[in-house]
Amino acid sequence: MSFVPDDLDGASWPAIEPYMNDLRDRTLSCGGCLQTFISDRSALSEIISEARARLYIDMTCHTDDEAIQKAWMDFVENVEPKLSEYSDILNRRIVEHDAVGDLPQRYDILVKGLTTDIEIFREENIPLQTEATKLVTEYNEICGAQMVEFDGEQKTFAQMAIYLENTDREVREQAWTSVAQRRFQDNERISEIYDELIRIRHQIATNSGFEGYQQYMFAAMHRFDYTIEDCLEFHASIEAVCQPLRRRTDEERRQTLQLDALRPWDMGVDIHGRPPLQPFTEVQEMVDGCSKIFHEMSAELGNYFDQLDANDCLDLDSRKGKAPGGYQYYLQKSRLPFIFMNAAGTQRNVETMIHEAGHAFHSFYSGHLDLIHERDAPIEFAEVASMSMELLTHPLWEEFYSTEEADRARRNHLEDIIALMPWIATIDAFQHWIYANPEHTREERAQKWLELSERFGPNVDMSGFEDIKEVGWQRQGHLFGVPFYYVEYGIAQLGALQMWQYHRRDEKDALSRYKAGLELGYTRGLTELFEASGLALSFSESHVGSLIGEIDDALSEIPA
Repeated sequence: MSFVPDDLDGASWPAIEPYMNDLRDRTLSCGGCLQTFISDRSALSEIISEARARLYIDMTCHTDDEAIQKAWMDFVENVEPKLSEYSDILNRRIVEHDAVGDLPQRYDILVKGLTTDIEIFREENIPLQTEATKLVTEYNEICGAQMVEFDGEQKTFAQMAIYLENTDREVREQAWTSVAQRRFQDNERISEIYDELIRIRHQIATNSGFEGYQQYMFAAMHRFDYTIEDCLEFHASIEAVCQPLRRRTDEERRQTLQLDALRPWDMGVDIHGRPPLQPFTEVQEMVDGCSKIFHEMSAELGNYFDQLDANDCLDLDSRKGKAPGGYQYYLQKSRLPFIFMNAAGTQRNVETMIHEAGHAFHSFYSGHLDLIHERDAPIEFAEVASMSMELLTHPLWEEFYSTEEADRARRNHLEDIIALMPWIATIDAFQHWIYANPEHTREERAQKWLELSERFGPNVDMSGFEDIKEVGWQRQGHLFGVPFYYVEYGIAQLGALQMWQYHRRDEKDALSRYKAGLELGYTRGLTELFEASGLALSFSESHVGSLIGEIDDALSEIPA
């Protein structure tokens, strides 16, 4: 008989509490009892995790619905604090049990993570974490309400993206300016939110005995395979390898467009004057096209993707009152992935759909694993699943385009990877500085952002928009909702590029390697997961250079 009924309300503390008390008070007299305890806790966690996921999904899909927002905040304020309290108690029941050293190897990663969680847990941090979540929710509400009047109607920022590809420079300038100025209207409150988040997060770190939030988050995120110093080396490698190529591309763009200087609204337009790529007009066209691509790659991937549409696990259109961005959220009890995004008919939307589908494939591949922690792979490898899929689908983008258009999309995507890496370094370096200097002023923050923009940014003239440039960091939601979650994209991009190298030589071999790593979930450490797919985990300039060099080679093979 299952420890918890399938219909248990995982969003209600009165419903959850008896099962938590059972786990808290249960007699654990042997190693077998401990394994049953872990299994029962996992079953309860699945239901609670899915309840939270559904509340979060509703909250991001309907930021302007008071009832939905209230339900989310009720969970944040009344359930999550209790879960934090019990989590520490139950963690200790496992780690401090006499038989923990006799557990089978499958529990090694779990015990290592729980040991770290115990070391950093402080009861006084629970209300601070609740307050931080409330501030992040307010940030999402602000962003969800941001729209502009353009072309005769109200448009979301996602819908405005297509205008930045318009061949009419005046239209692009008007579109970019309207979005930038609308975002800037909220900059004061967003800065206030960030000020408060920095204060709260530094307090959480010092409460837990850390020098600062950097050290706290490396422990909290279970970054066992690399260090703060490795991240700094990675920044330097990106600067040395990617920036020269990025600046070369910028100069080619400036010359081809016959401009004295590139302006921010010149970065998305096709330099040869071709109209914006339009892979689809209706969201369902994008879904159907991606389904065909995945079926062409393998029946397994195609069938996995089709389950999302069949089970109402997609919310893809851009609309008022919807939070920005995109994500995949795994429903742990149902064993189904949910994908959220803001589609508006662009090539970037197709890439996002494929990216999030890669996360979904990871969830499907690891869904056979029994325990919830075994299915929760480290982010650095989870992003390999998604970023690899973007590259592995390259040969099939003719599903949306002619060959000429598909070549254009492939070239843009590879060039975007070269540009993405410095942006990743910018955001990660910014966070490291922010939390290493928690008493900084807003003026110092702006100065650091400008310094990093000069070090890692494009060669763009922002004259007349200096105030907007100083708060350019505000558009990166990760800084607010998931602090220090960004360097993972860079680490994963290196893994994805290695997977792409395999795919360029042998497509079936690459898909086999892809599956081999993903189906392990989190039953191996990060380095071992990379190795399971034949990938190396390195931050060196030579490693980064070899992978970015292959992009440069591939670009030379694609017609401009």
